[in-house]
Amino acid sequence: MLIRQKPDIAASEITPRHLFEGRRDFIRAAGVGIALASATGAGILLRPAPALAGTKLPALRRSPLSATEAANSQADITSYNNFYEFGTGKEDPGQNAHTLRTRPWTLAIEGEVKHAKVYDLDELLKLAPLEERIYRLRCVEGWSMVIPWAGYPLSELIRRAEPTGRAHFVEFISAADPEQMPGVRRPVLEWPYAEGLRLDEAMHPLALLTLGLYGEVLPNQNGAPVRVTLPWKYGFKSAKSLVKIRLVERQPRTTWSSAAPREYGFYSNVNPQVDHPRWSQARERRIGELGKRATLPFNGYADQVAALYTGMDLRANF
Repeated sequence: MLIRQKPDIAASEITPRHLFEGRRDFIRAAGVGIALASATGAGILLRPAPALAGTKLPALRRSPLSATEAANSQADITSYNNFYEFGTGKEDPGQNAHTLRTRPWTLAIEGEVKHAKVYDLDELLKLAPLEERIYRLRCVEGWSMVIPWAGYPLSELIRRAEPTGRAHFVEFISAADPEQMPGVRRPVLEWPYAEGLRLDEAMHPLALLTLGLYGEVLPNQNGAPVRVTLPWKYGFKSAKSLVKIRLVERQPRTTWSSAAPREYGFYSNVNPQVDHPRWSQARERRIGELGKRATLPFNGYADQVAALYTGMDLRANF
């Protein structure tokens, strides 16, 4: 099958135009080197926050579901991020996310379940054995990485809640605190950030409740302290800084599908044959490499997940 190739795109076209233009407003409003008042009244200077040695996680077993490629460096992974709660630029999360307080932190699971519960972070860390999962990440913008996450299957948490017969979808809600998250002060997206899956997708062994990176607790800019990681879908599906997981009967609203429905579908499986309206998805740029490589169906996880979509039109359900 012929795949139409499109030229490299300008930086201004990486995100929808209204978001790109909103970024300039965000920068003007935030300023460079602005001092924020802390709870004690002291000034906090917004500055680059390099990846610091975080709390070590217990010895991690390497999962057999790990990819075989070499992982990107910790510097790559912690300095080039999409996390609009801290700004729309790739470097913004690394510069701004030090304002996020990750303790105390709770994650609620509720909705169509028999056992709703609010977990604190220590409970989540001990809920199931943590393991290292080296996953490929493919962003809709055309770049990719290989990342050594730490966590356990999301299904471990969902099973404990015991979904009812009316639970067909899972909704993820991220934190949205304008005091701690400067991006939330700007209406570039509808806050809080929301994502969703079908229940069978959420129960798949590859769906990871993620609590660490490179053997340490998650850095703030990578979605601390708890996120979900879905390696066969585009990166924006993997919601960060989770505060609530709801099991629901009907397909939930998702942030990017609401913001630009022609560009970001509910399923958002990596599919090199379905172009983004403004660029091709057939090739990708692995961070740290000079050239481009072919994008793999389902990001290389087709053997594991393609059966979830048997009989579906993956062009219509993009």
